[in-house]
Amino acid sequence: MGTATLTPTPAVLSRADTHAAVVPWHLYGAVFGATSIVIGVIWDISWHMTIGRDSFWTPAHLAMYLGGVLAGVASGWIVLRTTFAPSTSAIRQSSVRFWHFFHGPLGAWVCIWGTFAMLTSAPFDDWWHNAYGLDVQILSPPHSVLALGMIAVAFGALLLALGLQNRSTHETRARYGAIYAYAGGILVVFVSILTTEYADRGLMHSSIFYKVVCGAFPFVLIAIARASTLRWPATTIAAVYSAITILMGWILPLFPAEPKLAPIYQNVTNMVPMDFPLLLVVPAFAIDVLMRRLIGRRNDWVVAAALGSAFLAALVAVQWPFADFLQSGAAQNWLFFADNYYYALPNESYTVRRQFYPMGETRATLLTGLLIVAPLIAIASARAGLAWGSWMTRVRR
Repeated sequence: MGTATLTPTPAVLSRADTHAAVVPWHLYGAVFGATSIVIGVIWDISWHMTIGRDSFWTPAHLAMYLGGVLAGVASGWIVLRTTFAPSTSAIRQSSVRFWHFFHGPLGAWVCIWGTFAMLTSAPFDDWWHNAYGLDVQILSPPHSVLALGMIAVAFGALLLALGLQNRSTHETRARYGAIYAYAGGILVVFVSILTTEYADRGLMHSSIFYKVVCGAFPFVLIAIARASTLRWPATTIAAVYSAITILMGWILPLFPAEPKLAPIYQNVTNMVPMDFPLLLVVPAFAIDVLMRRLIGRRNDWVVAAALGSAFLAALVAVQWPFADFLQSGAAQNWLFFADNYYYALPNESYTVRRQFYPMGETRATLLTGLLIVAPLIAIASARAGLAWGSWMTRVRR
């Protein structure tokens, strides 16, 4: 993929944005497509927990692929319009060129690639299951291609909003900034899904949980927040993640369903949701406070040390006691949906599900992980997020 040879001047950018008094529909299309994908993914996981492996044409799968197609069509439309419409010559100068002819926003190209990856994975995944059985591996080759495609669509939607935010006028900046933060929240949901295996509530008193969370979330929160124009960007992004996850946890159990694939150990009668979201809003708020005070006044490594340490401290302070609550009977209700036992959970594991897994840790290894390893991981993740976020502040195309 090549880049445009001309650098747009502020005057050109201002004229281009004057024609965009309202949010362009292709941005709404890409963001709505990313939303449909993430809802479909959560729905599909619930489908597997409740019903088991089913036909390819489940509503959850259709929601995922519909979102990918919608984002790809919206992005393809803006590429064609930017390339061929005479009225878009000014916008073309702030676009990315592909094959020395086609022009379009960087985010549109990422969305298009993600859509093609998703569509490519569909027949490959069906063939894989027919050849090797039911979900032999979670990250099988077709699933990996699908995951990359879905994340690319969400990231492309983020870049579309980012480019418009960074070259917008005062009148439209707040609007694009809000859409950008919302797209960031969708990406955080994807990160949470990828880390599900190590972010289980039964591991919340083990160092592996804090190592994984500190490796994944400071990076994405800080990177997206650094390029945001909102006053509380990381907090807003974490709130979007929490809202999507909680709403799905409340809505899915409203629908009756029953298992169709043996072995069946639990009497499941309604859709089983995923776990309650992590309390990322609290460490995200700490990130916002420190970034506002430190960015531009201290070396990035000093900022990263402060952000990583604050993230871990805030996370432990709220998640450790909240884990005790989630494992208690008080959370076994519709509000916190901690009674989400999937149908294939053996009876002997039913009570174990409400206990913490030691993972072979002693008190010494737990303290070493929490006081030495996890802080170093959090600082490295924060430093990488600062670097990526610094690049994102310069995205105009």
